[in-house]
Amino acid sequence: MTNAAPPAPIVVGTDGSPASGPAVRFALQESQLRRTSLRAVCAYDFTTRYSGLAWPAASGFHDLETQLRDVTWEAVTRTLQEAREQVGGAPVEVEVRVEPGRPSQVLLDASDDACLLVVGSRGSGAWGRLMLGSTSTEVVHHAQIPVVVVPVGRPGQGQ
Repeated sequence: MTNAAPPAPIVVGTDGSPASGPAVRFALQESQLRRTSLRAVCAYDFTTRYSGLAWPAASGFHDLETQLRDVTWEAVTRTLQEAREQVGGAPVEVEVRVEPGRPSQVLLDASDDACLLVVGSRGSGAWGRLMLGSTSTEVVHHAQIPVVVVPVGRPGQGQ
């Protein structure tokens, strides 16, 4: 008798914001259907935003990157918990990754062993719904696995 390899995980890109909720819920439901794990991935770009700033040691910002990572981790975890409450159903093993880097590259790297990559689209209004965000566009063009782009619902449609 051979041991079957566990099914490949589903990767979802999230920044922990309410706008990422639809993509997280979709990925969670898909994980339940496929009976596989979910990997929630959030990228942050600390270096380009903050590296040029000189923070005095006494200001409490001596470890700003760690603080940014921790706050991001909490936001992603909160979004996952809200999605679990809304979706219900079978429990899914969830891995959270919060990593520095360009979002599209972090997602592509995190999906090397995955079966599906799920991202959101932040388009709003008639024009915005026709366009994908830069991360969604890069992921769609460079992923080696199927990609699902979940649009953010219109206001009042129960995002």
